[in-house]
Amino acid sequence: MSSSASAVSPAGRLRAPDWLRDPKVWRTEVLAGLVVALALIPEAISFSIIAGVDPAIGLFASFTMAVTIAVVGGRRAMISAATGAVALVIAPLNREHGLGYLVAAVILAGVFQVVLGALGVARLMRFIPRSVMVGFVNSLAILIFMAQIPELTDVPWAVYPLVVGGLALMVFFPRITTVVPAPLVSIVILTVITVGAAIAVPTVGDKGELPSSLPVPGLPDVPFTMDTLTTVAPYAFAMALVGLMESLMTAKLVDEITDTHSSKTRESVGQGIANIVTGFFGGMGGCAMIGQTMINVKVSGARTRLSTFLAGAFLMVLCVVFGPVVSDIPMAALVAVMVMVSFATFDWHSVAPGTLRRMPAGEIAVMAITVACVVATHNLAIGVVVGSLTAMVVFAKRVAHLAEVTAVLDPDGSTVVYRVTGELFFASSNDLVGQFGYATDPDKVIIDLSAAHVWDASSVAALDAIETKYARHGKTVEITGLNDPSARLHDRLSGELAAGH
Repeated sequence: MSSSASAVSPAGRLRAPDWLRDPKVWRTEVLAGLVVALALIPEAISFSIIAGVDPAIGLFASFTMAVTIAVVGGRRAMISAATGAVALVIAPLNREHGLGYLVAAVILAGVFQVVLGALGVARLMRFIPRSVMVGFVNSLAILIFMAQIPELTDVPWAVYPLVVGGLALMVFFPRITTVVPAPLVSIVILTVITVGAAIAVPTVGDKGELPSSLPVPGLPDVPFTMDTLTTVAPYAFAMALVGLMESLMTAKLVDEITDTHSSKTRESVGQGIANIVTGFFGGMGGCAMIGQTMINVKVSGARTRLSTFLAGAFLMVLCVVFGPVVSDIPMAALVAVMVMVSFATFDWHSVAPGTLRRMPAGEIAVMAITVACVVATHNLAIGVVVGSLTAMVVFAKRVAHLAEVTAVLDPDGSTVVYRVTGELFFASSNDLVGQFGYATDPDKVIIDLSAAHVWDASSVAALDAIETKYARHGKTVEITGLNDPSARLHDRLSGELAAGH
């Protein structure tokens, strides 16, 4: 049983989770939550700017998303907060109609996610191949790195040695001790240096004013009419799909990193509940954050819901209570953390020359297309969809050549038996019609499908076309060996489809 689950004692009584019983786990989760909270602040402010709202809106969203998903989510230790993908989707709505409509869209998106989760949309994850998953991870690492470039251009020269120093601390400090997460040590030391030496570099405070009070629940300031619903529904549905896709892909990645299983259905519903709560608190909504999740899971070693909850709680404490101190944190310290996350996230083995030599060309193409689409659009969902569609095309092309036809002529020359082996569907059935000797075959033709499976109407139409061509030459065709599903499909559609289609 995982570290955050409540174990059952031999006597049948529930015992406390590991983070309540083990001080080491408690320390890891608390410090991981603090590191994530520090990294969330500039990110949330940046995403607020993308969405065109006040920085407090993004920070409130990150607080309510993290705290809520820690309770109702299906993937332990995964961080959900305000994200760039969601900000891009809802920015036009805020620009054209105002904050009230944006908040209404967040609530409706949450409702959509609850419904989609209950309907089992998470089961679609099984159709995402590994090459797309690798492309998703690598493109994510590239996006995380690219997001730091603006913080490294047109800045004082002191930023660069600070970033290098931060990276050096995170590489070498774990060799001394792992009791305290290296990113936290790096942030603290760089902040002390810049404040103590009065080094003028960009800080967290330059990104925007931090909130001074907690969010207050309320209803969105919109007319509750059908016009409002039709206005916000398209944006809400798009937000729901993008949020679910990114969250489920991130959950799958964390499953692999931690070698544990999570409930994708619960995560889907949990994302919806978190967005509904966030909307009623006036936040901009969000979904799983891969960068902060990697900080939490891969860099800091967190494994329980406690780290997720504390990331949200610490975020508000840092903003409301320690706002002046947090504002002095140099952006260089957080850039160093995110660059480290980028390098840790990238699957370097996938691009090693030895791996590329062994991998099928189609798999490499799928991975490359996924990365290219994500980097070009800055939208992980688009990359995953395009990559998955490409993988389907590659698979169909590969399987299309697996249907083989062999002919055996009876000794007396009166009958020819064609044995078809493989899967018959729209791709493979196109070549099927051309593999028969309509003019030269004897009068009786048997097509043996005992080693084949008929999957779709295209295959039935191909079989009809074969019979029709033989009939034009005055020859009869007998189809044998159909398994039960193939026979039912053939009986239902044969003769009802136009020949050759």
